[in-house]
Amino acid sequence: MSKGPGVQKMFDGIAPNYDRMNRVMTMGQDQRWRRFVVDKAGNPGQGWVLDLATGTGDIASLTGRSYARANVIGADFSLNMLQEAQKRFQEQSIAWQASDANHLPYNDNSFESVTFGYLLRNVDDSLQVLKEVCRVLKPGGRVVCLDTTPPEKNILYPFIRFYFRFGIPFLGRLIASDEAAYAYLTGSTMDFHSAKDLARIFTEAGFVEVDYKKFMMGTIAVHWGKKE
Repeated sequence: MSKGPGVQKMFDGIAPNYDRMNRVMTMGQDQRWRRFVVDKAGNPGQGWVLDLATGTGDIASLTGRSYARANVIGADFSLNMLQEAQKRFQEQSIAWQASDANHLPYNDNSFESVTFGYLLRNVDDSLQVLKEVCRVLKPGGRVVCLDTTPPEKNILYPFIRFYFRFGIPFLGRLIASDEAAYAYLTGSTMDFHSAKDLARIFTEAGFVEVDYKKFMMGTIAVHWGKKE
């Protein structure tokens, strides 16, 4: 059974409180990670940039502010998220578009870079999505992915697991009035690819110079690569 409809409904429901929850869950670190993503994607000049799973638009907005000549598309399959993004960044000339990451409505070799945050853990087939991303990138174009990653089983693991299992759903109930959605999000983190395995999938999808960096006690990873 596809994750798509359930995930879409969930994100539509949490859209109004999504930003506030992100700040609280990550103790304010999420903006620093997004800056790292934009820096890794590089300057597209006057080319086109796609921010997939744009949510409420933070990465798309940051890209537009960082590279004033860039043409930026913020795409998501949650219409409520896109409406929040439009409201937040209405002063910026970003094209907000409904889009399914499994079947992107863009021509081959269209974009200088593609970025996305918290996309791959919510799809059925990471490889399929990454192949689509590779297709729409120009040769030499860069992909940068921000997502959660299962924590390594070290001395901190029990504390991190406790926070994921109980702390984040509690915050979800307190702030977003939706404990179930944030219980799903934490579960999807623990069941997701390890950072090393995800790097291998990037390579399998056709990317070169693949690497990654971890943040927040090893629970967040940014992966990047380039289309040959």
